[in-house]
Order: sequence, then structure tokens, then C-alpha cells
Amino acid sequence: MSRPVLVWILLSLIWGSTWLCIKIGVTDMPPITLVWTRFTVALVPLGILWVLRGARWPRNRRDNLLIISSGLMTFTVNYSLIYWAELYLSSALAAILYTTLPIFGQILAHFLVRAEPFSKGKLMGSLLSGLGVILIFYQQLGPIGDKAPLAVAGVLFATMCTALSTVLVKRYARDIPSVVLTTGQILTGVLPLICLGLIIEGNPFKAAWTPAALYTVLYLGLMGTALTFGLLNWLMKHMEVTRTQLIPFASTMIAVFLGWIVLGETLDLFTALGSVSILGGLLVATR
Repeated sequence: MSRPVLVWILLSLIWGSTWLCIKIGVTDMPPITLVWTRFTVALVPLGILWVLRGARWPRNRRDNLLIISSGLMTFTVNYSLIYWAELYLSSALAAILYTTLPIFGQILAHFLVRAEPFSKGKLMGSLLSGLGVILIFYQQLGPIGDKAPLAVAGVLFATMCTALSTVLVKRYARDIPSVVLTTGQILTGVLPLICLGLIIEGNPFKAAWTPAALYTVLYLGLMGTALTFGLLNWLMKHMEVTRTQLIPFASTMIAVFLGWIVLGETLDLFTALGSVSILGGLLVATR
């Protein structure tokens, strides 16, 4: 098995586990505070690695613009809109909407990455995996409120921004070291989130810093952010970006099974059928 495939599997496993950690963390911590403290923790090991490798911030304008824009799209816009949208949507519907990521990515990559033209196989695989996500979360959809259409638009916009960010990184970031790209993106993205969190949720030191919340922030920061986004930026230099964008399908399935094993959540026939559909879609898209 090649190294990029192993990294793809590792990212799916870790990001699948982060959903469980987030679910545990938000029982004690305000959501935006949880997000920006997670990213702040991630900057510590990345900063140490930066110093050890003697990395330098890029001097040309194009690389600076890429780091800043991709950081804002991936972290600030994406996370703030997703958390806001879940005030008016079920987490199930938000997860289903987010599975449009590979479709947006395939369309954008077709125009921006010459080596990755749009293909029917990738589209069919993404749709089949998306059907699997719908089956898994079907019974959790429930009614939606008056602000739901705007929230749906917010999730789709966040997804499109994430897809555009990864495609731009694939095309233009080949010469930027992964530690520089990852650190710059997180640093750029976390600053607006800190301001937003302080305004909306207040002093973070007054939050309920229980042991579970502390462990959650450390895991999400070190494993779920610093390690994973560093590996993702490396992976996009060694694998088609449209294949890296299939990771949310695998991580969703892993998250469901971890919820069943750790939290005792229900695992029914719809979940089993959805998991089979996701696996089939991944095979079709990556054959």
C-alpha cells in the first residue's frame, strides 16, 4: 500500500474520531471558544516544527495571498458558518449538505487543475457515497425552521469555500513547505475566530474547563488539527485533490461507528445500508 493511501486512511480515522470529541466537548464548552482554542493549541507544535526546520515565511506575493485566502476560507468561513448553521439545522442535515464537497471540488478542479478533468466515475462515486450519508442520518433529519433556507445556503457556501481552498492549494502551493502552509493557514483563520468568540461567548477562562473539555481541546488541537492539516497539505502534493475530498465520506462512517461503540448510539439497518453505500461510492470514485 502506497504512502499517500496510508495517509488518506489515517486522516479518515482521525477526523472520524474528532466528531466524537466535539460532541463531548460542546457539552461543557461554548462552540466557537472550543474551535479557536483547538486551533490555538495546534499552533504550538507547528511553531516548534517551524523553528526546528528553519522554515521561513514566503516572500512572494502569490504565496502570501494563497496562505491567507485559503486560511480564511478553510478555517474562518468554513467553521463559523457550519457552527452557525447548526443553530437552525439538525447536525444530520448539515452533514448531508457537507457531502457536496467532492462535487464542488470536481467542478473547480476541472477548470483549475489540468491533470484532474471532471469524470463520470468520480461523480457517480460521490453521489453513491452521498446517498449513504443520507441513509445513515435519515431518521435524524426532523423539521426545519424559518431560517433553515439561509442556514442551508450557509453550509453550501462553506463547503464551496473549502473545496475552492483545497483546489487552489493543489495548483499553487507545490513549492510551499507543508509546515509553513499549515501554520500560516491556521494563524490566519484563527484570529477572526478569536475576535468572534470573545464578542459572542465572552471570556474563555470563565468556561467550564472540565477534564473532559481539556482533553478534548488537546486532542482536537494536536491530532485533529496540527497533525491532520499538515498531512492533508502533504497529501495534496501526492494525490489528486478530488480524491482527498472524499475523506469526509469515510470519516462520517467512522464517526457513526465510534458513536455506537463509545456512546452507545443506535446502529440500525439504515446505518448498515448507508455504510455499504459509502464504501461502494469510494470504490467507484477511486478505482
